[in-house]
Amino acid sequence: MSTDVQGGRWYRQPILWLGVVILLATLAGCVSMIVLGARYADEPVPVEGERVFKIPTAAQGA
Repeated sequence: MSTDVQGGRWYRQPILWLGVVILLATLAGCVSMIVLGARYADEPVPVEGERVFKIPTAAQGA
């Protein structure tokens, strides 16, 4: 006579292991993006004149 619940023990559920694998892969991807972002910094945008990307760099008088 078994005292186990019909679903079985939690560590024998493949959907839980799939969830754990997806969670760990997501965390590893986030960490790798942070490391790569820190290692390869963006070049600064060149400021030519009073506008950058057609946006004024100084406050305009009202």
